[in-house]
Amino acid sequence: MKKRLPKAVIFGCSGPELLPEERSFFERCQPLGFILFARNCKTPEQIKTLVADLKSTVTHKDVPILIDQEGGRVVRLLPPLWREVPPAHIFGQLAYENIDLASECVQDNAVLIGYELDELGINVNCAPCADLLIPGSDPIIGDRAFSNHSEIVAELSLAMIEGLQAQNIIPVIKHLPGHGRAPVDSHKELPIVSSSKEELTDHDFEAFRLICEGIKARSLPQAWGMTAHVVYDAFDDKETATHSSLLIDRIIRAHIGFKGFLISDCLTMEALEGSFSNRARKAIKAGCDAVLHCNGHLDEMIEVAGATPDLSEISYERLRESHVSHPKTLPKEDKDHLQLKLNDTLQKQEFINYNGPVLSLQKSVA
Repeated sequence: MKKRLPKAVIFGCSGPELLPEERSFFERCQPLGFILFARNCKTPEQIKTLVADLKSTVTHKDVPILIDQEGGRVVRLLPPLWREVPPAHIFGQLAYENIDLASECVQDNAVLIGYELDELGINVNCAPCADLLIPGSDPIIGDRAFSNHSEIVAELSLAMIEGLQAQNIIPVIKHLPGHGRAPVDSHKELPIVSSSKEELTDHDFEAFRLICEGIKARSLPQAWGMTAHVVYDAFDDKETATHSSLLIDRIIRAHIGFKGFLISDCLTMEALEGSFSNRARKAIKAGCDAVLHCNGHLDEMIEVAGATPDLSEISYERLRESHVSHPKTLPKEDKDHLQLKLNDTLQKQEFINYNGPVLSLQKSVA
C-alpha cells in the first residue's frame, strides 16, 4: 500500500515548548514541516528539544524545520547566544567595489549561518532575499536587498545558496517574482505594482531568472522559492502572485525558470483577503507546492489544515530534489577563523561603515 504523503502545509507553534494541544493537532494533521520565530527561540538546548518534539509528531522523514535568518532586521536567533548577522545590503555595497570579494564574504557568512542552524536541527533558511532595492518603494525590503542591480543580486544570492547548502541547509529564494517595487508592506496591506511588463521583466524578475540560470549552470541542488503577496497588474490585475496561476506558470516557472519547491508567503499577512481556508485553497490551486502559516494560532491552523491537500507527487519530487547532504567539513576552530576573517574584511571597507560585530548601518536604506 502506498504511503500517504504529508499535508502541503508548514505551521508555526505558539511558544518555546510544544503544547499538548499542538502535539495532538500535528499528529492528526501530519503537516510537511514547521517554522520557528523569535518567540520559539530562547536557548540552544530549548530549540533542540522543540525541534525534536515537532519532528516526533509526524511520521515522514527529513522534516523541514524553517527559520528566517537573513541577517540585519530579519533574524530569529539573536545575540548574545548567536552571532550578529550583517544585513544583505552591506555585501551589496562591497560588491560595487569588488564583486569577487563580496561573493566570498556572502558565502562565508552563509556558511556561518548554516553552521548555527545545523547545530540546532534547523534545515531550511528562508533566504536569500533576492528582491531589488528600488528607491521610493516601501522600506519592508530596504537593507534586506543586496542591491538595485539584478546581476549583483543574482551573484550574491547564488553565493548565499552555495554557503547554506555547504552546511546542509536548504535555501528559500524570496519573494518570487519580486517584492522590491511594492509601494506598501504586504504584512499590512495589499501592494499593487503598476509597472510595465517590460520594466518588470527586464529588472525585477531578472535577478530571479539569473539565479535559476546559475543554479543549473553550477549543478546545485534546487533551492526552494517563496511567493510574493503582490499584485502585478500588467500581468494579473486581480490576484497576488501567490494566488495567480498565470504568474506562477508563465512567469515564475516558465520565464524565470524556477524548478524548485514553491511555498506561499505566510497566509496570515494582510495583503490576502478572505478566510484562511480560502487563502490556502487558492494558493495550492494557483500552483504553490505548499502553504505557510506562521503565527501558531491553533484555530487558524485547524481551518488551514481542513482546506489543504496532501502533497502532490510532482511537489514531492521537487522536495526530493532540494535535499542536500554533505559530510561535516567545518570544525569549530575553522568556524571561529571564518568569523574573524569576515569581520576583518568588512571592517577594512570604510565606505560600508561596518564596525562588527555591532552594525552601524541604518536599519533601512530604502
